[in-house]
Amino acid sequence: MEYTVQRLSSLAGVSPRTIRYYDEVGLLRPCRINSSGYRIYGPAEVDRLQQIMFYRELGVGLKAIKEIIDAPSFDIKAALLEHRARLLAKRAQLDQLIANVEKTLAQAEGRIRMTDAEKFAGFKQKLIDDNEKQYGAEVRAKFGDEAVDRSNAALAGMTQEQYAAWQELNQKLMQTLTAAFATGDPAGKLAQEAADLHRQWLNFTWDSYSPEAHAGLPQMYVDDERFTAAYDKEQPGLAKFLRDAILIYTGQKQ
Repeated sequence: MEYTVQRLSSLAGVSPRTIRYYDEVGLLRPCRINSSGYRIYGPAEVDRLQQIMFYRELGVGLKAIKEIIDAPSFDIKAALLEHRARLLAKRAQLDQLIANVEKTLAQAEGRIRMTDAEKFAGFKQKLIDDNEKQYGAEVRAKFGDEAVDRSNAALAGMTQEQYAAWQELNQKLMQTLTAAFATGDPAGKLAQEAADLHRQWLNFTWDSYSPEAHAGLPQMYVDDERFTAAYDKEQPGLAKFLRDAILIYTGQKQ
């Protein structure tokens, strides 16, 4: 079956403007243009749009989607299996948050008592899941599945007090790092204090520490543009400055 822009947008539940934009950026080309000048989409384009919408639902950007589905190695069956796994994980996360709300409501009505850990379980799991979705492949490739699984387990098992202290430490780290950056000296007192705060922050979720592993993490902040963007959002160059400070702190600077 073939579709015009209007009919395809109605079928998929997206706006005609979206379909036209996907054509403009080369993400979803029509199979042909008819004699009246209308874009026409066939079965292959319908399947491609479905893949685009799966990836969009999972938070993948349009540029990355194009690279994924245009790659010679793209396997639609493997992609569908990945979609299913990630959507099931997302559903499990939502189920946990719903259960958290229901328990909290039951406590407010005096029917049960929740532990402090239970009150925050869903939110910590969301943080873990979000990190896995955004950075999991790179971190696992660098440090290994076992180390990442242990780190996730440590985060999930934090008490309310530990979780609050971890977040407070992260805030202090960023404040100190920003002040250190203004000095321009990664070997200076403030920069080295920031590097030590980074070590303390890591140790909340790392079961063992080594200078080599510590130095490897900020290198990833620089090498991966997503990490770089997170640090450089307020101050361009912050990720590289932190990397340099930690290399000095750990004695790994060449």
